[in-house]
Amino acid sequence: MKSGHPTVRQLHYSPAVGSPHGVEVLSFAALRSMDVQRHRALPQRPDFHVLALVGSGTGHHEADFRSYPLKEGSAMWIRPGMVHRWSDIEECGGPLVLFRPGFLPDLTTKEATAPTCWHLGPTHLGLALYAVEHLVREHDTAARTPHLAAPALLSHLLAALVLRALPHSPTPGDSPRSDQEAENVFRAYQAAVEEHCTDWHQVADYASALGYGVRTLTRATRAATGMGAKAYLDQRILLEAKRLLAHTDMPVNGCARRLGFRDAGNFTTFFRRQAAVTPAAWRTAYGTAGATGRM
Repeated sequence: MKSGHPTVRQLHYSPAVGSPHGVEVLSFAALRSMDVQRHRALPQRPDFHVLALVGSGTGHHEADFRSYPLKEGSAMWIRPGMVHRWSDIEECGGPLVLFRPGFLPDLTTKEATAPTCWHLGPTHLGLALYAVEHLVREHDTAARTPHLAAPALLSHLLAALVLRALPHSPTPGDSPRSDQEAENVFRAYQAAVEEHCTDWHQVADYASALGYGVRTLTRATRAATGMGAKAYLDQRILLEAKRLLAHTDMPVNGCARRLGFRDAGNFTTFFRRQAAVTPAAWRTAYGTAGATGRM
């Protein structure tokens, strides 16, 4: 293995035949039948979204160094770039909705900051599963009869499913204009952080690029996430550092360079301040091994 080679499977969106529109629905049973070698239990990093609902059974899922017990009513949203693994889904039943980035346009702050895993009560789970069924029926119709295909309709049905499945889904009229403006600011900041967090480590860099003041970004980020803009940025850099340390054999000084730090000393100081342990200690505790692959 070359130094710095990832030990996490990189999964790329590869739709099944008849699924050309950027969204498709599988099931836990289908995933198990497709993956007889149990690659699903190894760390993987998809470049697409997965929204999964557990309609029956129990199991476990791990995402970005957290373990989540699964049971009837569990919902999971695996986002592009997240490192996760299906540690135990042998008894789980329910749908997995896969979709490309951008297929669900105009994500709201509530959607963009939804937790990785949450629980739906029986009524909400039933309604969410009904929304999945509607999406599947429309998708199947589009696959069987191409001239009836309507990607915009599939996108709207996916958006309806997300709104139904989210914890505390919003109701019309509960977001005043001032909140909407703050939401737009945060979404712009969040997107910029995703693109530049390995290069830009100061909120002022983002404020200048986006045309907002630092205070505006801080207020909008705190309203959306409960933390200030600098804390949000530092946590995103820390997460990427943890991923590199746990899932690659890249040396610490290489991680430092990859993440935009001047040297390993500055990186170690940052990591220790944010995580309360050194990068080497983190790697010892959480380092994994795996293989590259393709879904």
